[in-house]
Amino acid sequence: MLTKTVLALAACGLFAVGSCVPAFAEDATPAAAPAASAQKLNVELNSLAPSQKGCMMTFVAENDMATPITKISFELAFFNDKNAVDRITVLDFRDLPIGKKRVRQFDMPAVKCESVTRIIINDTPVCEGPAVSDCKAALTTRSQLSVPFEG
Repeated sequence: MLTKTVLALAACGLFAVGSCVPAFAEDATPAAAPAASAQKLNVELNSLAPSQKGCMMTFVAENDMATPITKISFELAFFNDKNAVDRITVLDFRDLPIGKKRVRQFDMPAVKCESVTRIIINDTPVCEGPAVSDCKAALTTRSQLSVPFEG
């Protein structure tokens, strides 16, 4: 009787091992390719520095989209220390090749850097290469300063 029990357990063990083989085979198959990384149009407020005209604003932009941008501009709203919109202006960032960082500086006349409390990208009136809606959707902003920069 003991022999029958041992044989039955051995058979179950072989059956269990045999049934695991397909599971191991399934695990060995290549995984599906990861989803494409999200496309981004990164714009960073890097510095504000007083200038002879007013305030020199430095931005760093990088196109991580699938299409080179041959021309792009942003409409920016500058808020003052009273949290009121001080001015709205369009800045031409020119071209943004894929995967290359570009530094763009703009000297804003009659703007005091210390009075700028927030900057918002209000619109993207020009985006040549990809569709304007794609540029807006891919836009991400950040600030290296205490001044918030939003998109």
